[in-house]
Amino acid sequence: MKIGNIELGERPLFLAPMEDVTDIGFRRLCKRFGAAMVYTEFVSAEALIRDVKSTISKLAISDDERPVGIQIYGRDVEAMVEAAKIVEQAGPDLIDLNFGCPVKKVAGKGAGAGMLQNIPKLLEITGKVVQAVKLPVTVKTRLGWNHEQLIITTLAEQLQDCGIQALTIHGRTRSQMYTGEADWTLIGEVKRNPRIHIPIIGNGDITSLDAADAAFERYGVDAVMIGRATFGAPWIFSREQLTVDEKIDILEEQLRINIERIDEKRGVLHTRRHLAATPVFKGIPNFRQTRIAMLRAERADELIGILEQCRELLRGHDDVVTGNQIPREV
Repeated sequence: MKIGNIELGERPLFLAPMEDVTDIGFRRLCKRFGAAMVYTEFVSAEALIRDVKSTISKLAISDDERPVGIQIYGRDVEAMVEAAKIVEQAGPDLIDLNFGCPVKKVAGKGAGAGMLQNIPKLLEITGKVVQAVKLPVTVKTRLGWNHEQLIITTLAEQLQDCGIQALTIHGRTRSQMYTGEADWTLIGEVKRNPRIHIPIIGNGDITSLDAADAAFERYGVDAVMIGRATFGAPWIFSREQLTVDEKIDILEEQLRINIERIDEKRGVLHTRRHLAATPVFKGIPNFRQTRIAMLRAERADELIGILEQCRELLRGHDDVVTGNQIPREV
């Protein structure tokens, strides 16, 4: 599979762009374990053109995570075009346009999935961004605003006509948010459309490599994107069977990476959500209190102490931790 001139191999797995999750340290871990493409946290076009420091920092990428995409969102045509030009200067391998984020603070203001209620503007933004930059431009979106407006089969052709070089489809509507089950049937329909020649990437409820394999087989997609199932499990992209000890070592490494990248306080804060969500500790009885302690930890030694306690509780019990029972992705 290729996006533009980017060679991604057969049946590639992508790391979904996720706010406060897909920082540079996490992306590099996922890349190490086999993610074919990774994406930054999504970036506000308005904040980017206003030169907001915290937003500019999201553009930092490293060569060892390539290929890497930077995703932008917004509702204003001129702002999105200007933001795309700024992003191009940061040197990613592609630029992705977010027309799928369902959260109120984004979609409620007409950006993200909110653009699904204004298709003419969505297409205008797409076309003008494609014309403004030399990098491949891709789009991530949903099936439609709600089940009365399942527009993706038509929209996919329209986006292709705008010049995008790949399309990621999350198998839910905006009204579903993150509830219910992802419906891949329309994703498969888009892929089977003889008029579609760009790669189609499927997204939604992929919680294991077996689920990804089934999606490739059943729906014929070119790639599969994994979201929330990566929380606390950057090894999900690998077919290697890791032990509990090895997984805990990786989680401790993630903590160290974040502390070195930011500082101890914020590094702990940024990492503990991954630790509380990791499937590694699902085999520990009455884990709730330990999980609460993880979420309250403020120092690195506190968090590592909790991890080491969990390691001792699970030592010799790799059979009870499958690593596959995890929350649905976004």
